[in-house]
Amino acid sequence: MSSSTEAAGARQTGLSPIPDAAPPSLCAREPHVPAERLVAEMVPPPRFGSVRFDTYIPDPNQPSQPQAVQVLSAFAAGLGGAHASGTGRKKWFGKKAAAPAGPRGVYLDGGYGVGKTHLLASLWHATPAAPEHKAFGTFVELTNLVGALGFQQTVQTLSGHRLLCIDEFELDDPGDTVLVSSLLGRLVDAGVALAATSNTLPGKLGEGRFAAADFLREIQGLSAHFRPLRIDGEDYRHRGLPEAPAPFTDEQVTKAAYATAGASLDDFPHLLAHLARVHPSRYGALTDDLTAVCLTDVSPVPDQSTALRLVVLADRLYDREIPVLASGQPFDRLFSEEMLNGGYRKKYFRAISRLTALARDAKDLVRD
Repeated sequence: MSSSTEAAGARQTGLSPIPDAAPPSLCAREPHVPAERLVAEMVPPPRFGSVRFDTYIPDPNQPSQPQAVQVLSAFAAGLGGAHASGTGRKKWFGKKAAAPAGPRGVYLDGGYGVGKTHLLASLWHATPAAPEHKAFGTFVELTNLVGALGFQQTVQTLSGHRLLCIDEFELDDPGDTVLVSSLLGRLVDAGVALAATSNTLPGKLGEGRFAAADFLREIQGLSAHFRPLRIDGEDYRHRGLPEAPAPFTDEQVTKAAYATAGASLDDFPHLLAHLARVHPSRYGALTDDLTAVCLTDVSPVPDQSTALRLVVLADRLYDREIPVLASGQPFDRLFSEEMLNGGYRKKYFRAISRLTALARDAKDLVRD
């Protein structure tokens, strides 16, 4: 019997595991991700892979929630048949069918934690089209796709889709907002239906939602293509920014990495340096086949560029539900007060919230 088989058997029986070979390192990975994979991966993440409209539980005190389900169900049904540009369906004398009347986009306007992503993913699942003809991604993933493929190639690649869902639309970077607005304009012209969400800050739950007026103003010429759909309600998670669990020791993290099949092990400062050498569109591929990410010497990030790269990695880990075990500083100390009060604060609060949730998921990896 090989040492790896013995170690696996020891884990299954609860005995002290026999050390395996050194765990893989994220820093040793420089994945090449072909364009077709980047597009193929634009589907709801595993966390929302099985959600549907009938698994959304509306708050009986919020009439807008069941109404949103009805409107989105009808919107999905209306996307059946031919592409809006008329592909596949002709009128008499060879003329193209007219595009469906009314807005070809819907904007889910609601506060933090009312189930907008659940509804957006449900819309994707309910749309009667093959997975390769509809796309789902965050605003950051969409900008990263443009960065990896180029603007024209992205337009060409997505123009044949029936639906594009954009989760967590962000307006904190004017350049990215203009870029995505231009992209969406080209896709609308090609007949692609759109759906989008955005979030308020976790610390701003008492101050209202993101506001459809802000979204429609910033996307300017696209506003006529979106129907705002308001979703009222309190955060179903009933929390703002959760307190991060206390970190473990370097020894505990290292031991857990060696004892956990499929876990990676990296020094946090070295990982931050490595992220600068990998395009953010490839961060998901960095985590291929991993069951956990173990990090030693977690410390505050040194600058904003590094912080924004870490936010993308945190999103990809959260999407894939990969636990994160760490030593050093707790995750709620990753970003300086200046960062948390600056223009990208929403991203940093989201990263802290998600890394904290993944840290809680990882606690069982440490065994006394």
